[in-house]
This record gives sequence, structure tokens and C-alpha cells, in this order.
Amino acid sequence: MSIAASVEGRYEWVIVDGNCETDPLAKIESYLNTGEYKYIGFTVMPGPQLRQAVPLSKAIKEKFPNTLMIWGGYFPSTQPKSVLSSGYVDFVINGPGDHAFPALIDALEKNTPYEFIKNVIYYANGDIIKNPKEDLFEQDPLPPLPYDKLNTFYGIDKWYLGRTYLGEKTMAYHSSIGCPFTCSFCAVVPIFEARWKAKSAQNVYKDVKYIKDKWGADAIEFHDNNFFVSEKRTVEFSKLIKPEKMSWWGMARIDTMDKFKDSSLEAVREGGCKIIFFGAESGNNLILEQLDKGGTQTGDQIIRFAERLKKFDIIPEYSFVLGTPAPTAKQVQNQIDFEIDFIKQVKAVNPRTEIVLYTYSPVPTEGSTLYKQVLASGFKYPQTLEDWVSPAWENFDMRKNPLTPWLTPEMIDKIRNFETVLNGVYPTVTDIRLNDLKRRAIKLVAGMRYKINVYQYPYEIKLLQRLWKYRQPEISGF
Repeated sequence: MSIAASVEGRYEWVIVDGNCETDPLAKIESYLNTGEYKYIGFTVMPGPQLRQAVPLSKAIKEKFPNTLMIWGGYFPSTQPKSVLSSGYVDFVINGPGDHAFPALIDALEKNTPYEFIKNVIYYANGDIIKNPKEDLFEQDPLPPLPYDKLNTFYGIDKWYLGRTYLGEKTMAYHSSIGCPFTCSFCAVVPIFEARWKAKSAQNVYKDVKYIKDKWGADAIEFHDNNFFVSEKRTVEFSKLIKPEKMSWWGMARIDTMDKFKDSSLEAVREGGCKIIFFGAESGNNLILEQLDKGGTQTGDQIIRFAERLKKFDIIPEYSFVLGTPAPTAKQVQNQIDFEIDFIKQVKAVNPRTEIVLYTYSPVPTEGSTLYKQVLASGFKYPQTLEDWVSPAWENFDMRKNPLTPWLTPEMIDKIRNFETVLNGVYPTVTDIRLNDLKRRAIKLVAGMRYKINVYQYPYEIKLLQRLWKYRQPEISGF
């Protein structure tokens, strides 16, 4: 939508949403067959999105060799060599494309140099050329997103307002880009380099209100990397949105929001915020240091803040990363055992805390201490796009099937089995299909295991979860 907005009024454009098409390739070809379109862009993240983008891009390039293909998004920004060496991607937009994309199209249309366009990566004489990065720009001056034109391609009411835990018609929205922190495990860091820019609270409210009034949205998922950076902006938006009676969710840091005044947290809840995602990562301060979490977050603070949010009726959603690299297998196992015990402590002080478990996936910032530890362990990244989309790597990118040398199958089994038992005792509130009877039944089955710390072979819980199609938010969303 941002890219479409950047060329609106300058070039004709269409959007093909793979989520809305039974055959995305046929839809794309129907446009290219008209001869009216010379350029095609893919926004690509690792995992399932990449797995779809690779065969589609390859097929399009074979059938329409003169079409110039431009990839943007997290994956090509961090892996430009694999992308450009594929032979079917011509350019990569490195990070935000609001300025770079229209400038590149202008240069290609006018046959003028693109060597000085910031945020562009390309092949030249067998080498990868990375143009300089553009300073992160203010968001308010950007053109408005073309919701009305999108609605002519795919009905917004039908495709983009879904039933979730938050509401009957939940919209997705990005109100800011970047994050001011430098966690070494985060793919955002090399793209935004500890920078953050946000739309004003007034402009966010204006967009949300427009979609609410025109299509009936009643809830919002803010997919910002860090929505709550500014206390002032957060409170201002909360007060603006309060009369609209919309529920909403966003992502934050614990140490940032723990500095919010009680009155601010009260305003956030009164403004409709029901649940907030926090990257807790670990209750071990040494692991937080290893992950270069930055800020002031500690294990004690993680527990204290979960308890603090109880009085505001805001559900904390904590993610934890288990299985970080260590010199010995015993140390890795000790870390996993520590986190399991710590998570149970969090649940003890605030049982409503949602827990999301990830097995550590090595995507650390290049050159960081953690990056060196990962390479020293013998871990190797794929070199080609075909390697990246193998089934093992797709699951790996979902942090569910690690290929990490320091994790044994027994360690992975313990993490997964604990997760199964934990989700049995505390089924996620976001699974709206799980009724009270099913919740009580699965809690009864899993409760004794959780109490006496027996997690092996939880087949009876898995059977119920499979039977009732239990949804984990880290995989299926809300």
C-alpha cells in the first residue's frame, strides 16, 4: 500500500494479494498479458511468503523476460546476494521504499542513472552494488494510503476486516517504522539501524476512523515493530480513539512501558487496548545481555511488570526465546530449564499472561558477538533462494524446526512438550473457537502434568489440541 501510494498519480498500478487469490500466478499473468505493465514488485519476508515468491518470480521471468522485477521487504534487504544471484530479480529495495521505488521507476523510464538512488541494491559487472542508505524519513508527509482503490481490487470488508479475539472486523495497521533498540537477534536492526519514525496520533486516528466509518472496523492490530515508543503519542492516540469504542493490540518493550505513569496505562486501557505483545525473551539477565536486548530490562522487571498490568486489565503477551547458543550442551539445557521455571513464575503472579515460545533462530546482526557465536558453532546459512525455500528452512523461519548444532533433539522435544502442557493449562485467550467447556477439559487433562513438572509424551493433550484445531497466535495470529 505504501509503495502504491508512492507512485499514485504518476504511474498506473495494480495490486495482487496472494492471500486473496486461488491462483496468484494466473492473476499476475492476466495483467502482464495486456502489455500495460513493465515492472512487478514483491514484498518478501522469510518463511511462507518467501516460499511463494520464489516460484512465482521464476515463472514470471521465464514467461515475461523483459519485465523488470523488484523485491523489497525484510528478506531481500538482509539477503540481497541470494536474491540477485537468482537471475530473475533485477533490483532490491533495501528497507523503506517510499522514496526509492518511485525514484527507481523514474530512472528506468527516463533511462537515467540509478547508481545514486538511496536504498537500491543491484548487480553490476558481477558484483553486488549497495547504494547508501537513506535517513529514516518522517511519516506524516507521506501520501495517504489508497484504501479506496484497493477496495476496487479486493473488497476491504470481505478480505481485510477479520473476526479475531479483538473484534468482529479487525483491521491491520502500521503507524510507525523501525525501533530505537539494537537487539542482536532482530531482523529489524540492520534495516532501520536503531531509528524510529511514527505518524502522529492525529493522523493514525484519522486513518482508523476512516476505515471504521466506511467499512465498519471495530478493532485494530498495530503491527509496528514498537508501537509504544512514545508515551505522549500513545496517550494522545488512546484518548482520541476512546469514543470510537474499538479494541486494539500492539507491540512494546517491557522496560519502555514500565516507565509509563499509572495514568498513562489507565488511558491506554480506557482507549480500548486489551492486550500488548512484549519481547520478554529471557528471565536470565546474562541471556538478555547475550541477546544485546539493550535498555534496562531484567528478569525481576519482567515478573514485576506482568503483575503491574493486572490492575489495568491489560493482558501482557510475553514471548520467550529458548535454546540460545552456549559453550556446552549442559549450559544450553540449563538455560532451557531456567526459562521453563521462570515462565511458571510469571504465570504464578499473573495467570492471564499469554506466553509465546520460540526456539532460537540465528538471525543475529552481522558482526555482533552473537553472530560470531552462531558461526563458530558450525551453523551455516543457505546460499541460494532454492535452499532458502526448502521445507526444513521454511519451518526454521517459523522458529519451530531449528537446524542449530547446539540444540539436541531431546532439548527441542522438551521445549515443545512444555509448550504443549502450558497451552493445555493456559489455553490462549485469542483462540476464539475454543469454548469454555473445551478449555476446562484440556486444563483438567494438563493440570497435573504442569503441577508436578512432567512434560514428556503429552499425547493426550496433543490429541485434544489437534481435535479442536487449537490455534497458536505465533503461527496463526489471532
